[in-house]
Amino acid sequence: MYKVIFHNNNQVYELYARAIYQSEMYGFIEVEEFVFGEPGQIVVNPGEEKLKNEFNGVIRSYLPMYSIIRIDEVEKEGAGKILDTDGSSNVRHFPMASGRPVAPKGPAKD
Repeated sequence: MYKVIFHNNNQVYELYARAIYQSEMYGFIEVEEFVFGEPGQIVVNPGEEKLKNEFNGVIRSYLPMYSIIRIDEVEKEGAGKILDTDGSSNVRHFPMASGRPVAPKGPAKD
């Protein structure tokens, strides 16, 4: 069982899954077999319900490596949740170059 914590649209998602793989698509992690709470659970957790609805019908999800905060192997699943970030966190995304690489400036070499 794995606990996956990642950024998505100014929110932090925490969910549980039974299978995680490095994807063949460069820069992505595959997450499969999502786990959402206990089937006979009487108390409804609104955060977990939101996650359940968002991932309803999803067999596999591809998460970009740069959005992943942490992956833990755990013995038992917990309650998944979605947390809003207010921008005051000291955690920042690693800067990624956008566009194509630029050739270094200087004299041309023959």
